Amino acid sequence: MNHPVPPARLLADAKHPLHTPAGLVGDTPVLWIGDPFTARGRGFWAKLEGHNPGGIKDRTALHMVRAARESGRLAPGARIVESSSGTLGLGLALAGAVYGHPVTVVSDPGMEPLMTGLLAAHGAEVDLVTAPHPEGGWQEARRRRVAERLAARPDAWCPDQYNNPDNAAAYAPLARELVAQLGRIDTLVVSVGTGGHSAGVGSVLRAHFPRLRIVGVDTTGSTIFGQPAAPRLMRGLGSSIHPGNVAYGLFDEVHWVAAPEAVWAARRLARHHYATGGWSVGAVALVARWLARTLPPEDRIAAVFPDGPQRYVTTVFDDAYGRAHALLGPPPADDPDEIADSRERAVTRWTRCTRVTDPLARTTAPARTQEPTGARR
Repeated sequence: MNHPVPPARLLADAKHPLHTPAGLVGDTPVLWIGDPFTARGRGFWAKLEGHNPGGIKDRTALHMVRAARESGRLAPGARIVESSSGTLGLGLALAGAVYGHPVTVVSDPGMEPLMTGLLAAHGAEVDLVTAPHPEGGWQEARRRRVAERLAARPDAWCPDQYNNPDNAAAYAPLARELVAQLGRIDTLVVSVGTGGHSAGVGSVLRAHFPRLRIVGVDTTGSTIFGQPAAPRLMRGLGSSIHPGNVAYGLFDEVHWVAAPEAVWAARRLARHHYATGGWSVGAVALVARWLARTLPPEDRIAAVFPDGPQRYVTTVFDDAYGRAHALLGPPPADDPDEIADSRERAVTRWTRCTRVTDPLARTTAPARTQEPTGARR
């Protein structure tokens, strides 16, 4: 005979009803990634930020807009204008709906049609620049268009995700979720673009775990950690400028990953674990996979996956696109190349450096040194 489940038990197991879409953000799951992606008996924990409506940057969009409204920097009903390759744009569209602000997202022709369509569907205006800046590339061209739009609309507000400290502050809840979910974390693996989530998550976790190893993941061709600028296919990580939010002193090491290597990892994750994402996820997963093999077995590794696979169906997961951009070659090497300093040479494949400094303040910023891989922390 079936007995009805007590109402209290039903309520305990159910999601609470929401009155605002802001409540959809946060409390994302953590998934174990092991064999066959990793070596047998090894693995890491992946924080699946793709379970937010638009991705990890929903967190910072909501927080930056709320903080600007509370401080008076953003007037009620004023337009929000920001540069984005897509994920922050979706977060700002969400924040605009929650707080009643029109949103303009300045991007470039590299934005996927799916992302352009989603932004438009959620009410955001998309303004595409048509030519890269001769020195700062598409990123600098977008920033200059933002400045033009702000000059034409003095009441408009720009979050300035690259330099706004509220960007990093927004990720403290993510760090606290990881502590509650995993209890102990020995190594954190994070992609670096604006520097927001690496700084926000890393600083909070290191306060909990002083000996935490923090591994930054960048893309080849990015200038963030002192490499020379080069054309970049990957979006969502890396930069052609030097964001003020990058907390160089937090990192124990940095890895640069090339686009074909990130694609291989993202596709393998999709096939074997049904949890994947785009360029950033592939790059982070490749590095976390290596750390899981080379660090002591008891080392607990957490990797932040910033988004899901949906927007990458026509790029990362499309064979025709992959062939056209030489992305579908052999698997990556088992180990990264190594350089002693980011100025040593320009890297074109997965490469690791354990001396992390601010490239704009090399004479004053102390390098953070790291114990050899495999050392107990």
